Amino acid sequence: METLSRRTVTDSAGRPVLSYVEGTRAGRPYADLAQVLGPGAVEVILREMPGWVVSGDEDLGRRLLTAGGRRLRHAHVYSRDLRADPAPPEWAETGYGVVSCDAVPAEEVFPAWRSAYPPDHPDHNAGDDATALARDLVPLLAGESYGPLLPCGGLLLRNGQVAAGVLVGVLGGHPPSGGPWVFDVFRSPGPRFAGLGAVMLRRALALATLHGLPALGLAVSDGNPARRVYERLGFRHMFSSITVIVPG
Repeated sequence: METLSRRTVTDSAGRPVLSYVEGTRAGRPYADLAQVLGPGAVEVILREMPGWVVSGDEDLGRRLLTAGGRRLRHAHVYSRDLRADPAPPEWAETGYGVVSCDAVPAEEVFPAWRSAYPPDHPDHNAGDDATALARDLVPLLAGESYGPLLPCGGLLLRNGQVAAGVLVGVLGGHPPSGGPWVFDVFRSPGPRFAGLGAVMLRRALALATLHGLPALGLAVSDGNPARRVYERLGFRHMFSSITVIVPG
């Protein structure tokens, strides 16, 4: 299982002040799951990471906002411990056709993925379709945003078209702030597709358990009613975070 390593930032004296998992978000370098290791972290971020997206705990986020940063997301991190609370193996059977995340071109995944986040959704991507596809979905499916996707994720097909999906990979560090991670879970809108996101997430939990993964984590935006679904599926709230674009 390939993981993304954490990077460490030091101050002018060489003392570690910040660690993070590096990726890309909204076309910007992304310091995800940032952890403050010592005093001066905010000052180092402002000096050395202008224009970056930084996601850390609520205290770090609020300090960056006070310094002029722009908030992108207020999220809550959840995790299900698959060793203490393994998922039932029967959850792996969905009753639908499911294929791997690399079996369908990104252009064919895009309609369901895009429509899952309408303008009133807290995770709506405000960019135009071409930009959202090229900048966000294509690198995510290709394993370029965070790293390779795991086989416990997948795409659910209805009438030969993608109707729902769960994208799972691995973040640096250990559960609950790292390790196996749900990068995205989505479904086409409308009553006939209701519940398919939960079906795919149950499948991911069952396969992750069968594959011996220690846990499965995810982050959900503040105000997203899907939190109730995750809690029903055994995910437990661990901590909350704020994602900020660093000024500069």
